[in-house]
Amino acid sequence: MSNANRHDIHVLNDLIQTAIDSADGYREAAAEATDPGHRELFARRGAERREVAEELQSTVRELGGDPTADGSILAKAQRAFADVRHALMRDEASMVGAVESAEEAVRTHFEKAMADSQISALTRETIRRAFVRVSEGRDDLHDLRHSLEGQRDASNPLFPR
Repeated sequence: MSNANRHDIHVLNDLIQTAIDSADGYREAAAEATDPGHRELFARRGAERREVAEELQSTVRELGGDPTADGSILAKAQRAFADVRHALMRDEASMVGAVESAEEAVRTHFEKAMADSQISALTRETIRRAFVRVSEGRDDLHDLRHSLEGQRDASNPLFPR
């Protein structure tokens, strides 16, 4: 690996971990979702994140580096905490809210990488394309969470009728 590519490879490997973490989170959300439509949405998003990770891994190889193949330990711990919280609440809206929060963290991570002044223009463009894919459907999760929260509120006996 050349010194010129070292920083780009580091940034890309960090984003690969983020994409893998996101894919794993979606896979777990699909397994936990009670609604078949939500399961399908989460499974599809997980597959999309795997594709993003694979594309970034390919770029790392092209730059002469070794792409990471695993997510981060921190993300695994955060998902375990979310699993416990969801099990205690047993609420689909809270699970969708956790997924939405995780997605915002993923977007922020990609935005920081794009703003890195030390990466090459080619790497920045690769990250930008991945960011577009990661950002797709962002509003869908937001709308889904609000819809579920509205349903929960409407079923509350204290909800005005």
